[in-house]
Amino acid sequence: MNILRISQRKCDRLETNAFYSTQTTYTETLQRSIRNQCKELTMKFTSILFVLALSSCEGFSASSSTAKPTLTPEVDVEKAYAASTFPIAPNDLIVRAKEVMGPDIKVGMADDGACLADDFSFCAAVVGPIPKEDYLGALGNFKLEDSFDIEPNYFGWNVDPMQTNRVWFMGRSIAKHVNTFAGVEATGKELIMPPQQFHLDFNEEGLVKEIGFYTADRQQGNTGGLGGAFGYFYGVGKPLPIPEARPFKRSKRFRFLAFVGEVMKKFQSKKKE
Repeated sequence: MNILRISQRKCDRLETNAFYSTQTTYTETLQRSIRNQCKELTMKFTSILFVLALSSCEGFSASSSTAKPTLTPEVDVEKAYAASTFPIAPNDLIVRAKEVMGPDIKVGMADDGACLADDFSFCAAVVGPIPKEDYLGALGNFKLEDSFDIEPNYFGWNVDPMQTNRVWFMGRSIAKHVNTFAGVEATGKELIMPPQQFHLDFNEEGLVKEIGFYTADRQQGNTGGLGGAFGYFYGVGKPLPIPEARPFKRSKRFRFLAFVGEVMKKFQSKKKE
């Protein structure tokens, strides 16, 4: 009987140990499963937070970029055109300007000056104002198109809203030297003019009252920043013997003032130290 009781206790103990062992294994497995699920949830949650944060940053960037900076004020062009008393509508005036600059008229060279008003004048940056007859005579002497294949490359035509009889446009001329010019035989050289701003003023009959042009960026091209006839003379190596027909150079007075400014700047920086 004692032996039976001892055996029964051992069996009970083994069953209890087995039960607890099973429970422990189950608990560990359950804990491991829970930990893995927590990790997955944490990663998903972190990803969601990251996406939301990124979206909010992009939204903030977009909203801030549209909210600032404040745009510069502009002329109400349509309102200015509507208030204009000039009889030629802006679109029609641009068409007229393109006709005047075209091959059939050439600003008076191809139509014997018929497109020019009696009080016409040519006025550029350093030349003019030149009246009608002198202007036509000067262009006849240069004969640029006999010596160069010229692509004027005009663009940006618009009517000035503050002066509605004026058409502004730009040109980036390219000219190939194909015939003798200023005593220089054809070189085949391609002259690239700097970008130039042109204007044409018209009277109420559509005749040209004024033409002018100005170099917009003297650092571009290969004619020393010179436009117009000056650029052609300089481009073939025959610049006119006047300072205005040569690349820009600061005067001695300007250079002296710049030197004084640099000295004062160095003096002030040493004084701060």
